[in-house]
Amino acid sequence: MTSVVTAQNLGLTFPANDGPVVALSDVDLDIKRGEFVSFIGPSGCGKTTLLRVIADLEQPTAGTIEINAMSPAEARVKRSYGYVFQAPALYPWRTIEKNVALPLEIMGFPRQEQQARIARTLDLVNLSGFAKKYPWQLSGGMQQRASIARALAFDADLLLMDEPFGALDEIVRDHLNSELLKLWAATSKTIAFVTHSIPEAVYLSTKIVVMSPRPGRVTDVIESTLPAERPLDIRETPEFLAIAARVREGLRAGHSYEE
Repeated sequence: MTSVVTAQNLGLTFPANDGPVVALSDVDLDIKRGEFVSFIGPSGCGKTTLLRVIADLEQPTAGTIEINAMSPAEARVKRSYGYVFQAPALYPWRTIEKNVALPLEIMGFPRQEQQARIARTLDLVNLSGFAKKYPWQLSGGMQQRASIARALAFDADLLLMDEPFGALDEIVRDHLNSELLKLWAATSKTIAFVTHSIPEAVYLSTKIVVMSPRPGRVTDVIESTLPAERPLDIRETPEFLAIAARVREGLRAGHSYEE
C-alpha cells in the first residue's frame, strides 16, 4: 500500500525562557493509504504536536516528514488533508451548511458544486435535516459531526482528528465512534486520530501508535487483528481485551503514569 505519512527521526524542540522543551524525539512513522491510525499516550506526550507537524502548523527541528511524498507545507497548499479539532470551532453566526461551505468558499469552488458537496457531506454525517440550523441549536455531538463534515467537504484523502470526542459523554461518544467507522468505510479516507481513551483507540483503529511522556517517542505500534465490522459489543471479546492490554502495557512501559 502507498504511504500517506512517513516520518524518520522526527524531532521538535521548542525554545523556552528556562531552557528548550523537547516535545518530540526520534519519531518514526508510516501511515498507509486507507489506514485508521490512533495515537495514544499521556497528556503532554506530543500527540497533538505530531498531528500539528503533519498539518504544517508546527515545523520540526530534526528529521524528515512527508505527506503524499510532499513536504507538509506543499501538502497544505494542495489541501491534502482535513483537520478536526478538539472543539467543533463552528462560527455561531453561520448556519451548519454555511460552516461546511467555508473551506469551499475559500478554495473558490463554484456555487453549484458547493451545494452538491455540502449536501453529500451532511448526508455522510447524518445531518441532512439540519443544514439551516445554527450551531447553538445542535447538541455537542451534532456540532462535532458538522465539524467532520466541514473537514470532508473538499474531499482531502487524509483526515486529521485531534480528540474530537474527548469532551462528550460516554453514550454520545460510543455512538459517534460507530458513526465514524461507518464514515471511514464509506469514504476510504486515511485517518490519523488522537485519543486518551484505550477502548476508543482499540475500537476504531487498524493501527495504534503508543507514545511515551515528553519527549514524545513511539514506544509501540500495534496492528489490530479485529475484523472490519465492529459492533460496540466487540469490546467485550477476548481479542479486543488482549489488544487493550497490550496498549496498556505499552503505556506502562513508557512510564506514562509517572509524574
